[in-house]
Amino acid sequence: MARPTDRRSGTPLLHGHNSNISARSSRSPSRPDIDRGRAGYRTPRRLSDSSGYNEVASSQPILSSSSSPPPPPRPGMARQSSFRSRSPASNARHAARKRYAYASIFLVLSLVSFTVQTELAAWVQHAGWNKAYCMLYLTHGSWSLLWPVQLLILRVQKRAEPWATFWRRHVWLVRTTAQMVETRELQVDGPGHHHVHHHGHHHQPSSPLADNIVYMARVTAFVTVSLTVAGLSWYVAVSMTSPSDLTAIYNCSAFFAYAFSVPLLKERLRLDKSLAVLVAVAGVLVVAYGDAGAPEKEGGGDDNNGTNTGAPAENRLLGNLIIGAGSVLYGLYEVLYKRFACPPDGCSPGRGMIFANTFGSCIGVFTLTVLWLPLPVLHILGVETFALPTGRVAWYLFLSVVMNATFAGSFLVLISLTSPVLSSVASLLTIFIVAVSDWWLTGVPPSAAALLGGSMIVVAFALLSWSTYKEMTEEEQKREVDIAGSDSEDD
Repeated sequence: MARPTDRRSGTPLLHGHNSNISARSSRSPSRPDIDRGRAGYRTPRRLSDSSGYNEVASSQPILSSSSSPPPPPRPGMARQSSFRSRSPASNARHAARKRYAYASIFLVLSLVSFTVQTELAAWVQHAGWNKAYCMLYLTHGSWSLLWPVQLLILRVQKRAEPWATFWRRHVWLVRTTAQMVETRELQVDGPGHHHVHHHGHHHQPSSPLADNIVYMARVTAFVTVSLTVAGLSWYVAVSMTSPSDLTAIYNCSAFFAYAFSVPLLKERLRLDKSLAVLVAVAGVLVVAYGDAGAPEKEGGGDDNNGTNTGAPAENRLLGNLIIGAGSVLYGLYEVLYKRFACPPDGCSPGRGMIFANTFGSCIGVFTLTVLWLPLPVLHILGVETFALPTGRVAWYLFLSVVMNATFAGSFLVLISLTSPVLSSVASLLTIFIVAVSDWWLTGVPPSAAALLGGSMIVVAFALLSWSTYKEMTEEEQKREVDIAGSDSEDD
């Protein structure tokens, strides 16, 4: 839809419900900012330009309807002109660097927290409290604390702001981001408005708030089930197959994440990304099978918690099939989360981070309220007798659960900011880091195969990081060119 313009250089093209207002403002130099205080429309791009919690710093939310867009809050003409004077390539590099800077912080946090969690959980299980499903229930249930902790941090940052204003803005931010997630568009609807989406020849209005809540509840359910079954497969297969098979097959989830990303996320098959994933999987195989004659030791992986019996596998084929299904489901979980629970490309990193932790809390609440049901069943059947840990074991379990929640929040943010493929390969770095940690704790150096395989994973991660950075820059540049082209056509 062509938009009328006020012909002012360096100013985004805006209009209100009455095009005559725009025409009068262009002819009246004494009232150059007549449209700044009005509720109108803005382009989807401007909604995501601000970052973090300051996106909602204005006293009134920026809303849109099906007929006219609201203007974004602008600090001033000088800043706006400077922004638009940049080339699309420069803007794209700036946006990609900002996103990668946030992602790097959460990558380091996720690797450190997972390493600590793995070592603590291994100690707990070796100390005699080997309750696989109960540990899984407690660790995933702890994710419910992500949103309250995040809210506390945001509140400390905005402590000078009245609570009512702070809470209203936070709720608005989460709610409008949920609308972005459902509609896959950066425009959001105001109260009482319905944004019209075109699917072929059918016009479908966006869902009201109640339907949006139903959508998020449905997404939370099937994402959590996929995650839980994938994590539980590790505990089921751990006594049926060898630790090397367990490590190698489960960590092939990076390959399946890439495979699912092509149809679900519409990713292009790139030679450099495919090569990086293959090198990473090969590195895992080297770590798992490089020392065929050496004594087995526990391997890494997400949700494995260092669980290992070290005993010879009895039903190896069945165990490999079970852990193979878990590997597929974990790759699917990452892609499902990115596709159905993350805001679309172009959303600011701050908004994406806040919503990632909010959705992580939804997973935790679903786990606590629904997935407790197998606990009494397992107890009655004698498969896993319920018993709470005590003493030092309970303290170590508590620390492990806290570290798992930290890892989960960081990992969800990492996927939201980058891609499931990069995040999955990044998680493989924990194999090398855990091996080095064991060396530091036990004094036993890692084997040559562990060093070689770990080096391959590091190289693969570096290659994939560069490929993902280039891809993000290209997408941002394409988006800048599209917006600039749209504005020039309207002129």
